[in-house]
Amino acid sequence: MNEKHAKLMPSPEWAAHLEGDVLPTATAGVELGPELLELGPGPGAATDWLRHRVERLVAVESDPVAAASLASRFGSDPRVEVVAGDASALGYPDASFDTVATCTMLHHVPTRSLQEKVLAEAFRVLRPGGAFLGSDSLSSDELHRFHEGDVYNPVEPSAFLVRLQSAGFASITLHVGHNIIFTCFKAAA
Repeated sequence: MNEKHAKLMPSPEWAAHLEGDVLPTATAGVELGPELLELGPGPGAATDWLRHRVERLVAVESDPVAAASLASRFGSDPRVEVVAGDASALGYPDASFDTVATCTMLHHVPTRSLQEKVLAEAFRVLRPGGAFLGSDSLSSDELHRFHEGDVYNPVEPSAFLVRLQSAGFASITLHVGHNIIFTCFKAAA
């Protein structure tokens, strides 16, 4: 994570954006169920909002320092478990979670192939009828400059729809504005 990210991600402004714009849209009409897996939580702005809506939230963070910081932040909350791990190779059995969420993380996955693995893993660990939801940034010159010295591999909305379908998701909703907010489901058994 570059210095610009290090300042933005834990800021109250970023949390307000996720809590006011992204998460209410992504979760509208969705029954989250008791167990939620969050992929790439960073400093935990979405974690903080989501943990109050489920019985158990597992946050998988690839950066060991960020994972340790997140574990320290939420260590007193028995609903939250933080794991240092790889979202493209999750160590959970099939159908382990009611919901999987990822907020503005996919563009930090360095290749399309690895992004495909993240989508496949999200699908695999979802229970039948479960929701995959979240957001990501859209490509722009400004964001490209913001990500200087950092991984920046944004998803393209129309291709993302097909990629979600190819991973097995159905009932896909994409909200495209200054970012992309998505909600989709694994078919019920």
